[in-house]
Amino acid sequence: MEIPSTEGEVLLIDKPLTWTSFDVVKKVRGIKKVKKVGHAGTLDPLATGLLVVCTGKLTKTIQGIQDAEKEYTGTFCIGATTASFDLESEIEQLCSIDHITAQKITEVVNSLTGDLMQVPPMHSAVKLNGVRSYELARRGEVAELKARAITIREFEITRIELPELDFRIVCTKGTYIRSIARDLGLGLNVGAYLKALRRTRIGNLYVENAVTLDELAVQSRHIKEDE
Repeated sequence: MEIPSTEGEVLLIDKPLTWTSFDVVKKVRGIKKVKKVGHAGTLDPLATGLLVVCTGKLTKTIQGIQDAEKEYTGTFCIGATTASFDLESEIEQLCSIDHITAQKITEVVNSLTGDLMQVPPMHSAVKLNGVRSYELARRGEVAELKARAITIREFEITRIELPELDFRIVCTKGTYIRSIARDLGLGLNVGAYLKALRRTRIGNLYVENAVTLDELAVQSRHIKEDE
């Protein structure tokens, strides 16, 4: 989907798996033949879904878009952990989950809903003394990140097929779903990591209205041919 403007565009892109948000921006810059391009809200390479990309003067709207409420769906895997809290790093610390019940899962999910103080993952873009924390993590360094105030407005488990738990989460900006995986695992006392993640909404912008990069390229080519 494109929201056209003579001063730029707001593009809703369905980010593919393994691409960084910067990869998408670079690709859009090439497709649209414009220099000024930015995105509203980073998505990790292992996440898919809605990435809002702005061009031209409409890059000024980025802050307002990324401040909006966000919705995610995905899958947690319990009974194991990873250093990055997702599949970017190797699975470790396997343990039994035979004692885990749906009631216990509900109790922990409820405890992780509402206004919370959340510690970001070390494998994140949070800066410590000017250095991205993921750079420190990749060097094997350990640092203490400060907890941040967030709000989990909705946290719903949509499928329980252990060790997997499918979820839907609505949250404020700055929320790390990987940290929710970590905290869920701690609450269940068996560990957990994020297996899959998809962003489905930012404010009133929905992934159902987004296009793939290939579709954007085709649309742009057709527009140029019609000019």
